Amino acid sequence: MSRSAMNLPLGFRFSAAYAGIRKVPKDDLALIVSDRPATAAAVFTQNRVVAAPVELSRKNLRGSRGQARAILVNAGNANCATRTGERVALECARAAAKALGVHAAQILPASTGVIGVEMDAGLVINALPKLVVGLDASRFDEVARAIMTTDTRSKTAFAEIKTGRIVARIAGMAKGSGMIQPRMATTLGFVVTDARVPVALLRSALQRAIARSFNRISVDGDTSTNDMVAVLANGASGVKPPAKAFERALTDVLESLARQIANDGEGARKLVTIEVEGASSERAAETIARTIANSPLVKTAIAGSDPNWGRILSAAGNAGVIFDPRQTDIDMQGVPVCRRGLAAPFSEDELKKKLDEHECLIRFTIRGRGRGRVRFWTCDFTEEYIRINASYRT
Repeated sequence: MSRSAMNLPLGFRFSAAYAGIRKVPKDDLALIVSDRPATAAAVFTQNRVVAAPVELSRKNLRGSRGQARAILVNAGNANCATRTGERVALECARAAAKALGVHAAQILPASTGVIGVEMDAGLVINALPKLVVGLDASRFDEVARAIMTTDTRSKTAFAEIKTGRIVARIAGMAKGSGMIQPRMATTLGFVVTDARVPVALLRSALQRAIARSFNRISVDGDTSTNDMVAVLANGASGVKPPAKAFERALTDVLESLARQIANDGEGARKLVTIEVEGASSERAAETIARTIANSPLVKTAIAGSDPNWGRILSAAGNAGVIFDPRQTDIDMQGVPVCRRGLAAPFSEDELKKKLDEHECLIRFTIRGRGRGRVRFWTCDFTEEYIRINASYRT
């Protein structure tokens, strides 16, 4: 039995199928269903250009007052910036609701893929009978694979919350490799739990967990039009965990998924962790970390294992955050390379070897009384990123 099968929450079923949306015959339509009404919360893209399924999911969550029964997701077409997007999203959601025997407002649609290409609702509607028949509690991993686009591997994470002898489980999946700079969530992420969680707590826990996980990753500085992370809690375990315990477990799942996304950045060879300490506030620390993470000069230096700490200092100084460069220390792979804004003695050859490792750590410290600190994840930039995105549409 797979690890995911052993950790899946009770009362959820999953299905995936090929509907013909992709150019290649690979599963491109997926369904996540709760066997009972679930409380639901979601966060969405802050891009001003918003895909039709995002708009409909927002509307449905409002209309159902935070209740959902299913998530319908397709890959291969973003259903965004098209003439028929709104109609297609609505027709697909209504068809799914009819096939499942639930209210249309309890369906959360999501899409990922190419922007600006008309989507054929008939492909989804015709595949729904096969999708519904295939629903099974064991098909979690198949759904995680079906939502991939340029991802090289699926991304899943699991956690448990114990209350006495009873256990509530959380399982999450995500897709994402490029067009990654969340300002709320990133790409597509779906989390299910059999814990009993009131909708108000679910919303607040998700917002805080997202802030510490998905909102602290970047691959290329772009925020997608389709970003969405949704959480469904159906209470099937009978466990109503303490609020802090639930939020901690949810954060662990989302942080794991976020790291996996950064680790699978398009063309990436290295996962980069950026730690900023001593900023005037947590927000200031995050702004510095994000600016370092998004710097093409920093990311290409990491790709080439070049200990060019000046690029890190320069990027931080471009973040719009007030700090004294003369009170700044930088470490790469645990090696001091800058102290008080000036070069520290180190062996460039030895550090270059350390930077050849798959995981790289950059620590940026501001001396003084500031208490703002964050951990942020990104990846290196390679020529493969250009190759992938130069021909993504064609």
